[in-house]
Amino acid sequence: MIRFDDVHKSFGTNHVLRGVDLDVARGTSMVIIGGSGTGKSVALKCVLGLVTPDSGRITVDGSDDDRDAFLSRFGMLFQGGALFDSLPVWQNVAFRLMRNQSKDAARDIAIAKLRRVGLKPDVADRFPADLSGGMQKRVGLARAIAAEPEIIFFDEPTTGLDPIMAGVINDLIREIVTEMGATTITITHDMTSVRTIADNVAMLHDGRIQWTGPIADLDHSGDPYVDQFIHGRADGPIEAVR
Repeated sequence: MIRFDDVHKSFGTNHVLRGVDLDVARGTSMVIIGGSGTGKSVALKCVLGLVTPDSGRITVDGSDDDRDAFLSRFGMLFQGGALFDSLPVWQNVAFRLMRNQSKDAARDIAIAKLRRVGLKPDVADRFPADLSGGMQKRVGLARAIAAEPEIIFFDEPTTGLDPIMAGVINDLIREIVTEMGATTITITHDMTSVRTIADNVAMLHDGRIQWTGPIADLDHSGDPYVDQFIHGRADGPIEAVR
């Protein structure tokens, strides 16, 4: 469904992506792991078209031509929630829907999606500032799935959440992805998220995919970089910034 083919991206002298090759199969959940500054977010932005690769090719469903058609097929859960402070919750969820649906129909869908992520209908008329961090993340998830997308991106979905709420969000993502049959890419440092969400895992290191494989193989990958990262060891081939 999504393919990176020798993708390079630099910002001045900072060579972030140095030949990324990665295949994300249709209907599967790919989680990209790696240390801070290794290019995970840049890779995601390249898929979305927010950043243009210097070379290489990214295809979605076999094509790299029609970005508008692609954008209509995806949903996104942003790291910081990225909710519109001035809009009530239901309008945040239905933001895309209101372009081609009546206000009442969009609101009904928004409330249904809020219910799907465990929020009661009375949340619909509240504003983001009235919600806890966990509730805001759920609203962001409801917005990501509101248009029934084929492709969903999750950017650090549990950042800033306590362990219990992080577990709730991880379980919701896994359930929803399975129900929808969507193709998903998640970037995260949270190994609990990785083990809950992933069908397949890719480790990005030094601008390249260091290792990729099914989640069942993660603990015995045979790769020293992967082993150091997933166990959080200071000593190993990945140099820790001290």
